[in-house]
Amino acid sequence: MGLFDNLFKSTDKSENTLKINWLALTDSEQLEEIIKISIAKPVLIFKHSTRCGTSRMALKNFESDYDIPATEIDMYFLDLLNYRALSNDISEKFKVAHQSPQVLVIKNGKTVYNDSHYSISFEAIKEVVAQ
Repeated sequence: MGLFDNLFKSTDKSENTLKINWLALTDSEQLEEIIKISIAKPVLIFKHSTRCGTSRMALKNFESDYDIPATEIDMYFLDLLNYRALSNDISEKFKVAHQSPQVLVIKNGKTVYNDSHYSISFEAIKEVVAQ
């Protein structure tokens, strides 16, 4: 059966076996924790608007491409509708303009990657995480 499994197995990215262990970003005090964690390993923040179709599609694309082991990066998820003020804190703390959807990668306390909407590049994120 192994041969047939390999021949007919779908290569659809939706079968990605790595699940993202999102940490809810709900409090500005977590930003100091993120800075500390980022000294040892990268931290990603995904800012998402739950009512926006573009944001939903960007999140879906991101999750389908995701293949970084949890041991290599911490993943934070910000629900913009419930925590809009926290998004402003992120913008100020990490020196990036607010966007939605938006991804930031923090290393050594600084933003090393940020992009938004359909410009979010999982390949670029993998590159900065590997550096």
